[in-house]
Amino acid sequence: MKITNVSLFEVHGHWDVPPYPPGDRQAQQLDIYPDFNAQDWARARQSGLQDIFALYVEISTDETKSGEPISGLFGPIETEQAFIIEKFLRSFLLGRDPLAIETLSDQMIRLHRHGRSGLFMTGVSAVDCALWDLKGKAWDQPIYRLLGGPTRPVVPAYASMLGYSVEPENAVPIAVEYQKMGYPAQKWFFRYGPGDGVLGLEKNISLIRALREALGPNYPLMVDAFMGWDTPYAAEMIRMLEPYHLIWLEEPIPPERVGAFKRLKSPGSVPLATGEHVYTRWQVKELLEAGAIDWVQTDPDWCGGISELVKICALASSFDVPVAAHGHSLLAALHVAGASSPTTVPYVEYLVQHQANKQYFHKICYRPEQGMVKLPDLPGLGLVLDEEKIEQRRDYHALD
Repeated sequence: MKITNVSLFEVHGHWDVPPYPPGDRQAQQLDIYPDFNAQDWARARQSGLQDIFALYVEISTDETKSGEPISGLFGPIETEQAFIIEKFLRSFLLGRDPLAIETLSDQMIRLHRHGRSGLFMTGVSAVDCALWDLKGKAWDQPIYRLLGGPTRPVVPAYASMLGYSVEPENAVPIAVEYQKMGYPAQKWFFRYGPGDGVLGLEKNISLIRALREALGPNYPLMVDAFMGWDTPYAAEMIRMLEPYHLIWLEEPIPPERVGAFKRLKSPGSVPLATGEHVYTRWQVKELLEAGAIDWVQTDPDWCGGISELVKICALASSFDVPVAAHGHSLLAALHVAGASSPTTVPYVEYLVQHQANKQYFHKICYRPEQGMVKLPDLPGLGLVLDEEKIEQRRDYHALD
């Protein structure tokens, strides 16, 4: 079997956007500058019928099965990933064996002198996930079976509350609602950082205090600062968060600041997490060897794909550090979780306001029931496009 094409295509349609309540965005790294901090784009969302589009990568081969070409599909992906695929990866992949995923993964990581992290790795990740989808379809098995699973029929998903209001009076009723829906844990996003001074710090704490009082002392609660803080601010926030028994504080600072993470982490304090913006097992290894984090959160959409996330899970397990697979598009993370020990990957993330959008064009929308996501039973990822929702489909050329 040989790869005959690596194509990018875009689908368009119309989506009836749910009427989400007014919300807040998360803290951002640029918020230390007042002009950027004043931007509150999360409150500008509109409901009702709106245009929607999504971008996918498809890898085609020269073989067929039951009269249909064997191919692999992954998405939605981002335009930056599409550029990397078209500029660097497509010509490299043509004519190669798509089932030799370990070979291709290693070669793609070595391909570019600046290619071992950042945007280049996100392009490699999309290709790797599409290759796994192809392999599952070729062998008529879900990916988690090819990886040695299932270890369980369903995977716990924590409710990731990005986009909801962080005002306590607004956040509490929503948090209680999702707790009653059976979600085993929730993650809320801080809006305020160093640029907001003492008042912002107090607002952050008031949110967590209200959530803890409403959800009870034992309900798993996580918080995310999205790299929006600096080390002194993070140290003060950690001190103030200690009474609230959090499962983790995510990305108080950028993950490459390993020494600062290590200084922030102390026994009996708030557990620290990062990984969404970490690439390959080597960067994760640096964090683990430094004893800098308590949770790994790498995302197969970005860290190097399914191939790399499997290695990261094995590495993290050897340090007895759990992985909460970040689920930008859910399915790839779900398959790795379904093939991992529940102690290695206790949760996947479910972005409650964003997964309906990301899965809109898919025939099957994977969502939690009572906080659990059922593993797909279709070959490959289980991603099948719903042609009835696609009003227009066109080839996408990132270099045009």
